[in-house]
Amino acid sequence: MADSIEVRCINKTDRTDPHERISHIGGTNPNGAAWRLTEADAIAGIESDKWAFSVDRPKGDRVAVIVASRLGRKYLKTTADGDQPNNLLFLPECP
Repeated sequence: MADSIEVRCINKTDRTDPHERISHIGGTNPNGAAWRLTEADAIAGIESDKWAFSVDRPKGDRVAVIVASRLGRKYLKTTADGDQPNNLLFLPECP
């Protein structure tokens, strides 16, 4: 069973395509230490069932982070929840 981890920040590339914007995701461990993973490592962790990421934005509206594919390129996104703007892309930048 995958560990459930809340994503609280991201780092973006300079690309304008939303499917190619995220380079890293991050958050805070229960002990208060910051963590950050590359998009590729996060995708591998999701696909191997090592991790299950989620976004709690707006507060109390938790949605899963999933792997999607466009033109053969895998990327991260949240499950469709009807909220605009995109929950993941509008998280703050990770330090």
